[in-house]
Amino acid sequence: MLRINCFFKANEGKYAEALEAALALTAASRADKGCVSYDTFESATQPDVFLICETWTDAEALAAHMAADHFSQYVGQLKNLGLIKIEQFDFPAK
Repeated sequence: MLRINCFFKANEGKYAEALEAALALTAASRADKGCVSYDTFESATQPDVFLICETWTDAEALAAHMAADHFSQYVGQLKNLGLIKIEQFDFPAK
């Protein structure tokens, strides 16, 4: 399994618009094949920051997700609204 932590810091005045795009991405991505979990969390300690946390069954599922139209649309919006930092962790299958 793969875990992706996508940290997002919105540009000034763009948090609400960015969060809306992240929530739309989350809703669409949950239906993608191989999605184990996908959620968006707002920071309680850092203003204008949220985290998209994803878990995928394998690299193929993640690659298909990243090739999906909804991914391109919403991630494109997010890139224009702030800064993205991504961490990826691989977990062995049980």
